[in-house]
Amino acid sequence: MTAKENKGLARARDLYGNRSQRAEELKAEGKKVMGYFCLYPVLELFTAFDIVPFRILGDMDEPITKADSCLPTIVCPFIRSSLDLALKGRYDFFDGVVMCHSCEVGEKAAHIWRIYTDPAFFHFLDTPHTVHDNAVELFKSQIGDFQKSLEGFTGKKVTNEQIKAAVDICNEQRLLVKELYDLNKSDPPIISGAEMIQVMVALMSIPVSEGIELLKEVLSEVKERTDGPQKKPHRVVLWGTVIDNTALIEMIENVGANVVMDDTCVGSRAYFPMVEVTDDPLEGIARRYLIEIKCPRTFHEASYGETKKDYMEDLEYRFGYIKDYAKEWNADGVILQSVRYCDIHGYDTPGLQDYLTHVGLPNIYIEHDYSEGALAPLRTRVQGFLELIG
Repeated sequence: MTAKENKGLARARDLYGNRSQRAEELKAEGKKVMGYFCLYPVLELFTAFDIVPFRILGDMDEPITKADSCLPTIVCPFIRSSLDLALKGRYDFFDGVVMCHSCEVGEKAAHIWRIYTDPAFFHFLDTPHTVHDNAVELFKSQIGDFQKSLEGFTGKKVTNEQIKAAVDICNEQRLLVKELYDLNKSDPPIISGAEMIQVMVALMSIPVSEGIELLKEVLSEVKERTDGPQKKPHRVVLWGTVIDNTALIEMIENVGANVVMDDTCVGSRAYFPMVEVTDDPLEGIARRYLIEIKCPRTFHEASYGETKKDYMEDLEYRFGYIKDYAKEWNADGVILQSVRYCDIHGYDTPGLQDYLTHVGLPNIYIEHDYSEGALAPLRTRVQGFLELIG
């Protein structure tokens, strides 16, 4: 293909390899760049205020040398890596930072980040961990406070109509992401799991409007190319913690599987739920982020408002969408992965494995310490798993 025809995936690969370049260009043009941690800081508000949202990630290739003076070494290595990059000045181009109660370690790290880096703007969303009606109302009020905080920082107000317009833009991007994933229902898939990660990380490094254009370019390219992924003996779904580096997926794809679908917070989990159109846009936004995003950090209680359910009914309620993913993407196995010391994913893993086994989906759980060096021993386990499922 010509360079012009290849601009979608090449652009994504460039952004993946040099995440801050475009954000720093926009900052030089006068735009404000806001770092945000986890999925719960509301992209619609950044977009409504014309702020460049930049997802805070770590770096599996960078040794953690500074963050260990602030956080114990026996906590999430991804969070430690993210803080380490900030302490080393990697995120000095931010105009501000927005964080949330992703988990207990994430909550503590947010305030450590504020103290040690002293950003010009800092906002913390104390995101509820349940989906009861009162929790939704609380989160809606917190989003309203976030809006007021941004108004004070930027010196401008936004209307409900502007927020609704931002909702439309973000939903448009989400629909394009869903379209890209849907292409992998073919056999072989249209785009590799490693390429998908590059696209997702790129989207989290640029404004939503630019992400829409990038997705259109990628979709056009992958639909027409003839040099896409080769068919492998197995098709798998990947579940778990943040995967922002291609190394793990490349390892899986190199030992005989196409990663055709994922449920991680730098993948489908971040994009699949839409914001419902509501008269008060903050209502639809609150419900999307708190209820529709299926992350282990939020407890979705099956018996809430219903007759008490038994164990397997509860698991069906919580994890049935994983079974649906496997069916729709024709996967014959599920790989569960987590960074070491991630309590929220660790607590969900036994129940999820029980459920997957109950519905006849082969599965394996692997744990790593968010470094490429930790992947070598996992290769043998994944290869053995694939051989066992035929």
